[in-house]
Amino acid sequence: MASLDAIDLKILCLLQPDARLPNATLAKELGMAPSAVLERVRKLEERGIITSYATNINPSAVNLKLLAFISIKSSTGPGNIEVGEYLKHMPEVLELHNIAGDDCYIIKVRTTDPQSLANFMRNSLGKVPGIISTKSTIVLETLKEDNYLPIPTLLND
Repeated sequence: MASLDAIDLKILCLLQPDARLPNATLAKELGMAPSAVLERVRKLEERGIITSYATNINPSAVNLKLLAFISIKSSTGPGNIEVGEYLKHMPEVLELHNIAGDDCYIIKVRTTDPQSLANFMRNSLGKVPGIISTKSTIVLETLKEDNYLPIPTLLND
């Protein structure tokens, strides 16, 4: 993947917290013509640098108040992502990471309450072939949760 120049990085910094930022506003912030900015954004999308635009929803508004992280140990060998293929299709799984260490995966899930988490573990995780064990951590309070990447400021100026 080709490197990003200062303008690309500035575009990413401006769009990351507000993907709905109008192109005209973006162009004004960058001191560029709107058509040039639009072309740059399009190229960032084509190169796979901007992968999607999302709407962040308050989990409580849709009754998904329980957040948990679940470590999963599988019987498949290192590098085998067979269990991961099952996990990535479960709607409760918000994040799925293949990790190093004793466990093979860590997943981030949201459910309505402890009983729905138990049901998910029993009826969904419990039916995935190859899972040996799980270890759950229930979040009591979220102090920070975002997906903003810390784009280096030295490259931003």
